[in-house]
Amino acid sequence: MTTNWKRLGLTAASASALFLAACGDTADNEEAVDTVVDGDEITLSYVSWDSEIASTHVVGEVLADMGYDVTTTALDNAIMWEAVASGDADAMVSAWLPATHEAQYDEYSDRMEHLGSNLEGAVIGLVVPEYMDVDSIADLSDEAGQTITGIEAGAGVVAAAENALEDYENLDGWNVQTSSSGAMTTELSTAYQNEDEIIVTGWSPHWMFSSYDLKYLEDPEGSFGEAETIDTFVREGLSDDLPEAYALLDNFFWETDHMEEVMLEIQEGAEPEEAARNWVDANQDIVSEWTEGIGE
Repeated sequence: MTTNWKRLGLTAASASALFLAACGDTADNEEAVDTVVDGDEITLSYVSWDSEIASTHVVGEVLADMGYDVTTTALDNAIMWEAVASGDADAMVSAWLPATHEAQYDEYSDRMEHLGSNLEGAVIGLVVPEYMDVDSIADLSDEAGQTITGIEAGAGVVAAAENALEDYENLDGWNVQTSSSGAMTTELSTAYQNEDEIIVTGWSPHWMFSSYDLKYLEDPEGSFGEAETIDTFVREGLSDDLPEAYALLDNFFWETDHMEEVMLEIQEGAEPEEAARNWVDANQDIVSEWTEGIGE
């Protein structure tokens, strides 16, 4: 599959479909393909956002079915980029561009290989429950105690929110309260259940849009930029060292609703590996598109 196939919007699936396993109905699947490597080690780094937990574990399941010994490592955002640039990690599928990870891209991208987008139409911005009577950042006054509930300090969406405090005169006296993505969603859940006012730094894809009736506030000053992509980067030399993994990572592309399926299952209590495996098993036809020709 080439980059052009990515633009067709082929959804992600996973590894067991990698090729219909030999343990399946061999009468119907006489050309089933076994694993293509034998225990080669590969490390995927990711930032602990719900979206990147989902995508990294789906890719990890596919690579494991191919025969790789897969390690997934959660890191702070900047360290994730540095790990791939230095070769301490082999790949990441977690780069939000062009704005959210702009600083990291500028610092590290010349020491790694960019394989293109694995998801299009990603969005960041300020998010509120639909029941709140405000539709634009420019119309905010004293809602939610003039506090924006953020995630980790240094995250791109937090930096954009801090820029918004400068871009909008009506936000004079407001503050961005940083915490973590998990703490943010916990506060959102509590506020939503009580129909209290809350404004959070949000992004799509995210399971919270499946669980709650939410909306992005309009951003006439453009503090949060336009729609983004989530991109794949690998360390230099991966195509020579692990060509099958490189090919899979180059082909990896899925849609927002597929990512949100995995995220929601994790949020409802499944372990990331379990949710990824379930999604993979339910979408084996897609994996065969990702892996077409690999190992031949």
